[in-house]
Amino acid sequence: MRFDKPPLSFEQQLDRMIERGIRCDDRNQALHYLAHLNYYRLAAYWLPFETDHATHQIAEDVCFDDILNLYVFDRELRLLVMDAIERIEGSVRTGWAYHLAHRYGPHGHLDSGIFKKPGRTWDYAQQRAKLAEEARRSHETFIQHLNSKYDDPLPPVWAVVEIMTLGQLSKWYANLRQGADRNAVAHRYDMDESNLTSFLHHLTIIRNLCAHHSRLWNREFTVTFRLPSHRPKTLISSLNPKDGRRIYNTLAMLADLMDRISPSHHWKRRLRALLEQHRIDTRPMGFSDDFVLRPLWADVWTEAR
Repeated sequence: MRFDKPPLSFEQQLDRMIERGIRCDDRNQALHYLAHLNYYRLAAYWLPFETDHATHQIAEDVCFDDILNLYVFDRELRLLVMDAIERIEGSVRTGWAYHLAHRYGPHGHLDSGIFKKPGRTWDYAQQRAKLAEEARRSHETFIQHLNSKYDDPLPPVWAVVEIMTLGQLSKWYANLRQGADRNAVAHRYDMDESNLTSFLHHLTIIRNLCAHHSRLWNREFTVTFRLPSHRPKTLISSLNPKDGRRIYNTLAMLADLMDRISPSHHWKRRLRALLEQHRIDTRPMGFSDDFVLRPLWADVWTEAR
């Protein structure tokens, strides 16, 4: 069957929303937002309120402002998540490069023997060639200086790590052959290497979703991560293993890592303020009903009362 539906004007889009049960208190304002926010992007935020997916009828007392509020919350949540990812990524870069440099030398990353053999998702020669090409094309002053002054195939590990993407960093870390090398980084966060490996892979997905302005609220993730079972204790007792596909456990991991990397941070307070400002029902995000009592969050939510 060929798609033959005609495009709708902004007026028609709003009329269709109203027909399906979304209340509109300010038509001009709603039309303004529809002119700047794709109808299909907004649709993801009213889909959970549909009482009948066949007819797309909406539950009673849902208004356009409710949908817009969820959209704005989700946009601000992505910015908050990106802030945490930036700091965690920087910390892991530092730990990975520091360990390799001190154990295997400034150019330890040129030794294929310290990495796993080629497999379905990893090929050392291919990854090294890709990194060399990025170093050759880099406009970073420090990379250009090292390339022009030295004859090594790649700059030293503490320099080249700064031009890796998060996805590349995740692979170069995960494919260190020795578990002891991976644990040298993971133990800085009181975490086992299997959990950090899994979380970094998951974090590349989260970062890409944020970078492409995709929804985090009420999303079920296909790529999850292995929840810690031994340590850190505060984190383990604050996770929600009953709902492992939504954003809550990711936020808990980010919060625990932020506590370790930047003890004076305000990230958890900002998350609390964001949830309260937008009056968000946290259950569609995988939060348990008693999450405020969990040790990871208790200080922040107790402080708010």
